[in-house]
Amino acid sequence: MRKKQTNIPFNMSKKRFKIGLLPKVLIAIALGILFSLFLPEWAVRIFITINSIFSNFLGLIIPLLIIGLIAPGIFELGKGAGKLLLITAAIAYFSTIFSGFFSYFTAKWSYPRFLGDSLTSLGNIDMSGGLQPYFTIEMEPIMSVTAALVIAFVIGLGLTSVKGETMRNFMLDFKEIIYIVIKGVIIPLLPLFIFGIFLQMGAEGKVSAIMGMFIKIIVIIFIMHIILLVMQFVVAGAIARKNPFKALATMLPAYMTALGTQSSAATIPVTLAQTIKNGVREEVAGFVIPLCATIHLAGSILKIVACAYAISLSLGMNVGLDLYAGFILMLGVLMVAAPGVPGGAIMASIGLIASMLGFDPSMQGLMIALYIAMDSFGTAANVTGDGAIALVINTIRAKSSKESAVVQ
Repeated sequence: MRKKQTNIPFNMSKKRFKIGLLPKVLIAIALGILFSLFLPEWAVRIFITINSIFSNFLGLIIPLLIIGLIAPGIFELGKGAGKLLLITAAIAYFSTIFSGFFSYFTAKWSYPRFLGDSLTSLGNIDMSGGLQPYFTIEMEPIMSVTAALVIAFVIGLGLTSVKGETMRNFMLDFKEIIYIVIKGVIIPLLPLFIFGIFLQMGAEGKVSAIMGMFIKIIVIIFIMHIILLVMQFVVAGAIARKNPFKALATMLPAYMTALGTQSSAATIPVTLAQTIKNGVREEVAGFVIPLCATIHLAGSILKIVACAYAISLSLGMNVGLDLYAGFILMLGVLMVAAPGVPGGAIMASIGLIASMLGFDPSMQGLMIALYIAMDSFGTAANVTGDGAIALVINTIRAKSSKESAVVQ
């Protein structure tokens, strides 16, 4: 008994001092800027070389990531396919893409007004950089992002009709491998990658313009998240005939929990409890909340679109609706593939950002840094919005049950 008692504080202390991804990224940004003040050029180029190799590795793994996450997601949804599941998935997708378009039009209106000087100063910077890596290791992707998406849908939809378990088990194992790569390789190396990016930008005199823009964008996106949640609960409240602000206030514990965990999956128990407190039936909440934790990422797509628009606009790239409409619609599908780990959404979408928006590795690094800097806000918006969808599905289920009773 004594041995067990002495082990408990040790285990607790290990958990207590565990540093999350967001603090690591913030530390990496600060150290990158600090080290750029005194590191010699040859040392900076070492980290640029590491970043070059890591960027090529990301390009190689992203098509595999898309197949490994989307295909199993499709046939796993298909296993319990039914009217309620299809309705939930449709509402979650509509909510996600609505958030993307809301972010696009808000950014289009607000950025020129509130980011004027920051956008101008950043636009005058050559983002291609003057410092080059010592060498690079080419890792050609086995297919394009578009091809990976098509293959993922073909496999996923095909497996919903195949009776055998061999291919299903293979894809589930492949999904686990991809999760291991994300959680064991990509996510742990992201702080080093971001450190190298800000080290290079500091050495080349780009930091002040970028950081000034970062702070303003974070404030604007936080305000957008609040407005989005209010809109979601006003619509859900109207459908469910509940006070939307009271329902939103009930979900605040889930919001605050997600701020700390930065994971929709880890917040499911709290989200579930608060959703039931809002009057949603337990069986409906137990179905909707875990499902929406995977497929409903309205807060995440809002951040991705807002960040991408800012970087594209500042560098004089195409920000037209013709480009971003297709990007948002595809991004809504990719959000289903986002694993429930901190930074998972941006890693699932980085291939699409590169292929459709034309972001090079340095711009992708800025996207990752800016996204993760406010990752907890997006996750909190995601899980809180799940409560709104649960209210809608609960109302639909109640009406369908009454209609069935009348028919009988």
